[in-house]
Amino acid sequence: MDIYEKLAILSDSAKYDVSCSSSGAESNFQEGMIGCNHKSGICHTFTEDGRCVSLLKVLFTNFCIYDCSYCINRQSNDLKRAAFSPRELADLTINFYKRNYIEGLFLSSGIFESEDKTMLLLIKALEILRFEYRFNGYIHLKLIPGASQDLIQKACELATRVSSNLELPSAKSLELLAPNKTQKNLMQPLKYAKDFSLAKSKKPIPMSTQLIIGATPESDFDILKLSSNLYDKAFLKRVYYSAYIPTNDDKNLPAITTAPPTVREHRLYQADWLLRFYGFTYGEILDTRANLDLDFDPKMIWALEHLELFPVEVNHVDRDFLIRIPGIGIRGAQKILKARRFQALSFENLKKLGISLKRAKYFITIRGKYFGEKQFYPEYIKRALTKPVKKGFYQPSLFDTYLPAATGVL
Repeated sequence: MDIYEKLAILSDSAKYDVSCSSSGAESNFQEGMIGCNHKSGICHTFTEDGRCVSLLKVLFTNFCIYDCSYCINRQSNDLKRAAFSPRELADLTINFYKRNYIEGLFLSSGIFESEDKTMLLLIKALEILRFEYRFNGYIHLKLIPGASQDLIQKACELATRVSSNLELPSAKSLELLAPNKTQKNLMQPLKYAKDFSLAKSKKPIPMSTQLIIGATPESDFDILKLSSNLYDKAFLKRVYYSAYIPTNDDKNLPAITTAPPTVREHRLYQADWLLRFYGFTYGEILDTRANLDLDFDPKMIWALEHLELFPVEVNHVDRDFLIRIPGIGIRGAQKILKARRFQALSFENLKKLGISLKRAKYFITIRGKYFGEKQFYPEYIKRALTKPVKKGFYQPSLFDTYLPAATGVL
């Protein structure tokens, strides 16, 4: 098997891992046109300053000793298998980089023979890149649960970012669908990585994880509670949510005959944004319900459930509450606070600042005047915000809401 055939197999096998901010989109190649959105191989992630970075997204091998019910690469599946050598993977990465195809590498792997052997092979590939080719670019490495502490620490020295997928939100679900794995085992690499990086530099290496959404019965409350605890304990920089896509027939898996639950996934990303940047707790986001509303974003639902706090005067309210108003994000709040130093803001001033008054007007007064619904009730506001799509106009599908890479909340 030549390296190109291996690349085709192992990049396709990696497409279900979204924790580099990109998952598989189907190819849209058309002869005679420029550009192609391929389902695997090169993906995109986003840096903290908003830059889009191209990565080679690939598995080291899709051989695996585990037999997780939900995984396409599980041991019992009859599929074409392949494995790179450390030299092949390093050569492929550096050649792609020199041709300006990529700016970095996202590397994961099935478990080949044993956890320690797999981790050792990944480390060897990274050593060739870092020391022989002197590659100083971005490398995101998936740590192997069950690998020894020394190998995890060595991997952290070589990688820019590491992750270990928790995969399912509860120990009970793991026992049912992935009996070879436990939450403690899946968390252990992150604990090793955190302790090592803190001891070495007093700053934890950026870490992330991924949860599969919809394969098991956990509620959104359970999922957000888990994510919140992981953020609070400073284990993770980011939690990624992946809508369950049925790839195997198994009696313990749900039968999803329509589209994957991508709208639910999108709402979880929005709620996650509220946890990380807007000062919300998971208990506030879901204080009366177990699951997020699929029709409206979680900040809008929170505001509608707490109308006793609204409307507020936009010229007086402080920054912490300002960012809780639907239609006003972090940057919008900063613009308002800056502009308020010079004058009392008007409706036109807010429009010029780029504030989404279509939503915000129902929750604020501007110089004492209210511009929203005359009847200040949730059902009236919802009705006003839900406009039917006119015949002949484009109506977004469920998949148009799938924006895991940069899902902000206004």
